Amino acid sequence: MNNKFEIKSNSYYASIGKILISEPLIQDKYFRRSVILLIEHSKKEGSVGVILNKPLSVSFNQVIKEGPDFDSKLFLGGPVQTDNIYFIHSLGDKISKSMRILNNLYWGGDIEQVNELINLKVLNKNNIRFFVGYAGWEPKQLDKELKLNNWAISNSGIKDIWNIHPKLMWHSMVSKLGEDYDFWKHMPEDPMMN
Repeated sequence: MNNKFEIKSNSYYASIGKILISEPLIQDKYFRRSVILLIEHSKKEGSVGVILNKPLSVSFNQVIKEGPDFDSKLFLGGPVQTDNIYFIHSLGDKISKSMRILNNLYWGGDIEQVNELINLKVLNKNNIRFFVGYAGWEPKQLDKELKLNNWAISNSGIKDIWNIHPKLMWHSMVSKLGEDYDFWKHMPEDPMMN
């Protein structure tokens, strides 16, 4: 995708815990108007994230038959390893093997402890989110996409992850980028409709 927009360069660099917001004309079915939490970013290893604003039409209970009773939506995390379930949560110290992303935001951990904390009602849809698959980039791929302005980087906090309705998240996150990005909100989802 060529650089279509005159935008001031992002003042943030990609790093763990940043939020990636797709530019409005990306037409890829996974990444169209997506908001991604960056979980890993390395020039040698590549990058990993999960799409935060793509709820699936199935619930956790419909997919995970052997797990605890947990009536919450599953989210499409991305196109990589869609036969696996991944999760973020805010209870890192209570779930061993969790990887800290930010203060009070963690990736993965011991699934037996997760199941137990769901049964005890400690974990709920306000502090854990499950994803089918994840988004991945080869080494230096994400940096190239950032230079092409395919993504904007936000410093939004974890409250935005839990509190903004997924269908409103892209628009809300773009609003927080500042007036240089206001025109993104007014672009049609389908450029052929313009």
